[in-house]
Amino acid sequence: MSWATRLARTSFLPVLFALAASGCGGFPAPKYPFPDAGQLLARHDSLASSLNGIRAEARVDQRGNQGRVRGTVLMFVERTGRVRFDVMTQFGPVAILTSDGARFAFSDFREKKYLTGETCPRNIARLLGVPLSAADTAHFLLGGTPILVYTTSELKWNDDGYYTLVLRGVKGERQELDFQLDPADANQQPGSQHVALLRTELFDAKGDRIWRVSYSDLQPVTSGQTRLRLPYTVRVEQPASNSDTLVRFKELKINPTFSDEIFQQEPRPGMTEEEASCE
Repeated sequence: MSWATRLARTSFLPVLFALAASGCGGFPAPKYPFPDAGQLLARHDSLASSLNGIRAEARVDQRGNQGRVRGTVLMFVERTGRVRFDVMTQFGPVAILTSDGARFAFSDFREKKYLTGETCPRNIARLLGVPLSAADTAHFLLGGTPILVYTTSELKWNDDGYYTLVLRGVKGERQELDFQLDPADANQQPGSQHVALLRTELFDAKGDRIWRVSYSDLQPVTSGQTRLRLPYTVRVEQPASNSDTLVRFKELKINPTFSDEIFQQEPRPGMTEEEASCE
């Protein structure tokens, strides 16, 4: 199934719901739309803040300069930026990447190499193929996004059921975001609306895309007293590095308790130790 089809399916399910309920065309516009970017972003942040982390099993399909790689990955992700990824086979892990937010370690059991160094985009990309910081990686896998420091903003409602927000930075950078509204909240005040991110894109001053993240297969979950819709499919694209990574969650547990040891590792006997450069 193409990405256009996946995104359309996610975006238009509430549209079909609305058509069936009302018998008229178009998604019902919110009775009380968000008046500005600040209130929409604050509402999304308040919902996201209830999600501290996830433990998940996912199928990862990665395309890049070295070809295509697919496999099952166990993920341990904290909003703080602590991450662990275990690439699995039926015989156990073949690679493990960990970061406690500062220190990075990568075990390649096939090559019998153990790399350590600073947590940086280049080192995160050694496994995921996506050169992002650990914090940004955590944001994306939790259905969120880093936000551009902006000076101006534009907010409009799309009749397909989502808000489109455009932020512009002081140096001409641009970020575009789509937030889907839960159809049950069409008559709610902004502070009570449940919005979920469908797309976030960052462009430089020349208009070239830096990255694009798309979210689909949104599924409802409850985090404490908060109702959320989390994406079970996440796609991260970075044209400059020719990377395109698709993550499909098979199993997902929210807000697990992690010990510090989860995000640390030591070399196994017989492995060659090397320093991993960020340059």
